[in-house]
Amino acid sequence: MCGISGMLASPDEAVIQRMVKILSHRGPDGNGVWSDSDIAIGHTRLSIVDLLGSSQPIIGNNNTVLIANGEIYNHLELRNQLNYQWSTSGDSEVILALHDDFIKRGGDKNHQDWVSKLNGMFSFALWDANRKELVLCRDALGIKPLVRCVVGDSLLFASEIKAFHAHDSYNPRLDELSLALRLSWEYTMDSSTLIQGVHQVRPGTIEVWRLNGESKPYLHAVNSFERQTIKPELAWNPDHDAESLWNRLGFVAGTSMADVPVDLLTVVRLITCCCSCKQSSRKGGKPVPECWTVAESEDNPDWLAAEDVASSLDLVHHQKVMTNDSFVKDIPKLSWHGEDLDVSVLFFQPLFQEMRKHVKVGLCGQGADEIHAGYPRYKSLPNHRSLVLNRIRSIDDSLSSQILTRGLPSNSCYYSEPSPR
Repeated sequence: MCGISGMLASPDEAVIQRMVKILSHRGPDGNGVWSDSDIAIGHTRLSIVDLLGSSQPIIGNNNTVLIANGEIYNHLELRNQLNYQWSTSGDSEVILALHDDFIKRGGDKNHQDWVSKLNGMFSFALWDANRKELVLCRDALGIKPLVRCVVGDSLLFASEIKAFHAHDSYNPRLDELSLALRLSWEYTMDSSTLIQGVHQVRPGTIEVWRLNGESKPYLHAVNSFERQTIKPELAWNPDHDAESLWNRLGFVAGTSMADVPVDLLTVVRLITCCCSCKQSSRKGGKPVPECWTVAESEDNPDWLAAEDVASSLDLVHHQKVMTNDSFVKDIPKLSWHGEDLDVSVLFFQPLFQEMRKHVKVGLCGQGADEIHAGYPRYKSLPNHRSLVLNRIRSIDDSLSSQILTRGLPSNSCYYSEPSPR
């Protein structure tokens, strides 16, 4: 969980130094800053792969520079395919290598072709000084955060909104409509944040920023790269689907790529994942992962199921009960870290704090229920529709009318701010 930050146009390295300091909790293992006359960028690192090398920002071979957060699972495969002068053995440098190959082949198309080759969870900023072009990108599922805003004549971008406080002219104000949307739907449906003028880079999206004739930043292009999809079959074959799921779970072993121990957040739906990881760890000569579980009580079904999983696989099992009192007490701290209304993050945060004392990386299967429609509420979607509508109607009329008339499927709501050229 590294932290990235930057300032395009009228760069101030002192601002970036402050942004890096604000994000230091994301990366305690090192930091770095790089700047030229057009841009300044910073990075704070959590070392997972290539522990002694791969410091960032990473300078490319052709006047490019990169800061990245996340992990590229297929970086070894990509290294074997690319003719590039490598300076590290880490995974992030393949981003620079792919971009370099794109430029050598003409670079006259958009960036989807080379970005779509990346398999992993990531957000990155790549500055091409020759083309005066900044590429901001986020993985297809939006696992790694990346937000940006325009302050004065500069574009600020970072892993977390709080980093923008490093700029003296940044003046955050609550976006009441975005808050109302979240309270109504319980999740985010566009690029908005809870702060006016601060936008997320959309999952699976590439933003290309350039400088106009007055050296002011503008959004030159927005592209989406291909995401892997699973199409439902007309005739459902449970045997075929079970085999397909089992084969896909083999990918889990690749996600545990690390030069440090990797533990597991155990839920019952990850039984096969636990098996795969345990087998992979033993084959690779790495420590067998330990398991971690959090619940509000010891009679929680997931708690009991996790005990069975750990026992059957003979894994060390750490358990933490989160009481209502401790949850309420930690809300200010959790909201500071989360910066949004993501209840699932709030629930796991106390467990992450405990894990941090013992292990650096945890493999979590969050979202596993969604692909199988595992929650009971999916059985009564009309009731959920009524629930949302009732929430909207209970909100102030000026906001509820905007929610009901907002064209959420339209791309215009994702990138509605003007882009001066």
